[in-house]
Amino acid sequence: MRFSLSVLVLGVCLSLSFAGSRFALADEYAADILPLLKKYCFECHGAGDEVNGEVDFTKIKTAAQVDASFEKWESAIGLIEAGEMPPEDSPQMSDVERAIFVEWYSQRFVDSVEAKPHVFQPRRLSAHEYRNTMRSMFGFDLEVDIIEAQQTVVEKSMVMKLLPTDPRGKSGFRNDTHNNPLSTVIWDQYSYLADNALEQMFSKRRRKHLEKITGPIAGTGPTFAQAEILVRDFVPRAFRRDVDEQKIDQILARLNQADKLVPVLKVELKTVLMSPGFLYRGILMKKIPGQQLVDDFELAERTAYFLWADMPDAQLLSTAAQGKLRDPDVFQSEVTRMLKSPRAMNLAEDFATQWLSLNEIRNISNDPILPLSLLSQPVDFMNYLFTQDRPLMELIDSDVAFVNPNVRGFYGKDAKQMTAYRKQKGIEREVVPNQQIQLENTQERGGILTMPGIVAMNKGPVLRGVWMLERILGQHLPDPPADVGQVKPNSQGENLTFRERFELHRSNPTCAVCHRKIDPLGFSLQGYDAKGGYILADDYEKTQKNKKTVSKKGEVIDTSGKMPSGEEFNNFYELKEILITTERETIIRNIVKKTLSYALCRELKLHDQPTVEDIVDKLNKNNGTYRDLIHEVVNSLPFQETIIPGEKL
Repeated sequence: MRFSLSVLVLGVCLSLSFAGSRFALADEYAADILPLLKKYCFECHGAGDEVNGEVDFTKIKTAAQVDASFEKWESAIGLIEAGEMPPEDSPQMSDVERAIFVEWYSQRFVDSVEAKPHVFQPRRLSAHEYRNTMRSMFGFDLEVDIIEAQQTVVEKSMVMKLLPTDPRGKSGFRNDTHNNPLSTVIWDQYSYLADNALEQMFSKRRRKHLEKITGPIAGTGPTFAQAEILVRDFVPRAFRRDVDEQKIDQILARLNQADKLVPVLKVELKTVLMSPGFLYRGILMKKIPGQQLVDDFELAERTAYFLWADMPDAQLLSTAAQGKLRDPDVFQSEVTRMLKSPRAMNLAEDFATQWLSLNEIRNISNDPILPLSLLSQPVDFMNYLFTQDRPLMELIDSDVAFVNPNVRGFYGKDAKQMTAYRKQKGIEREVVPNQQIQLENTQERGGILTMPGIVAMNKGPVLRGVWMLERILGQHLPDPPADVGQVKPNSQGENLTFRERFELHRSNPTCAVCHRKIDPLGFSLQGYDAKGGYILADDYEKTQKNKKTVSKKGEVIDTSGKMPSGEEFNNFYELKEILITTERETIIRNIVKKTLSYALCRELKLHDQPTVEDIVDKLNKNNGTYRDLIHEVVNSLPFQETIIPGEKL
């Protein structure tokens, strides 16, 4: 199909080349594409009682609406090229019609799109970023006093307890806070947190943190000279950039007139902490109307909050202040240094956790220890990929795993590589750090897809297939129909397998469009039980002793499938081979999109597509690593530049 279609596209292009392609006309959508949509798509995706897949093509009328819907067209063109749309029971497009659609898409959304940065838009620190920034500012975390049992893990951060959870923005990430309002409730919480932090900083208990800045304090509080040292250190760090000397002088003048130094000093520092320059990202950047490079301090801030979800450290700020951050070698060195910092764990704990929905692992059991032990495995694995310069496709296929005593039963003979764990006296169970092992005998565990916590949080073939499609392959699936129902049990006299009953369940042609993609992926993982155990392992019965198992050793488990492309596989090993070869570019593109969107803290736009494709092309051709990916992102046009609205636009 793809070969013949590409030939037809060429033929269509040549036949339309007279006097310039008709696709260059302003009304090409209305003239060429809208008639095809009316003929083949409006029945399911038009103004009816039900709009399948939440896609209503009748609402796309103007050129601006066409461009704004580029992700819908990207999804549609994939289905059209694969022959999945229109559905099998509907009238089908001819090869020429498909070619016209493909050529229109290519010219409108690939060939003619110019890369450019996004219009500048300041945003408020997310709760996670605010917590990290306050900790870096003061040198200690703001925590609440909690009496906890030894086997429980509770949130101690005062910031995370008081500030509301940030909703996911259009990007799907919580650092996309552009549309989060600053309510009076949140303002009051900021005020309380600032007061608490300052009260602690000037207390005897935290004196050592204050003295790291001021030097030894003799007496009940700092002298004026020490207060000046503190102000000159605190204010530029809070604003993440150099501060005008006049502003510092104004603060010092008010301190000099104070009857009591410390109370006035607290007020001045709180004023800084409550200012937009502290609470918002990028608001103090130097701005001239038009497209421009962001200044060095803004670049430092963007890089630090991407990699660390935290403010730039002293070295990064100093490099920015010296104007050296634009030197390619210096910038590369700084990014490499930052990836080696423990704070780079944020890429796994925040970015990858949101991207891969890893927190769902917390819900697999009421056991306070097991879910956390299972969650720590993919987090440590993703940190390994991000910080150890590992190839991108090692996400899918790896011979490295991170294992702790609470999950060692999933790893058979390979668990013997672990150093013996000695339980502390008086503690029955506890969360224990992972150890890195090589997978020599448990090949079924290589990569993210078959980690025990991942398969356990996605129970059943549908959830597993959907998770793989959306999180790994980057395909958005519509919500299923409200009346979809459950897979019916066998009727009296029937002896159908679950898979056979499932085939009947998805016989609706509308459902089959999605299930053709979901089911092969999901059923490939039928060798794993609901708790993450590998049913086909030699010691499965032994590890499941005294537990009722759904599948007995020796029963045939059908893990075969056929991809929409026509490629067939017999088991997950063969599917993995398809993923790292045929689907390699698709997976790399998804990784790039997710990483760039998180780094930019926003939804990707049409003008980001050339940047995405450029990075994908480089990484795919050069067998790129996660370090390569990160360097490409921080050096990309949308990361390095911005557009300031004004007369020059």
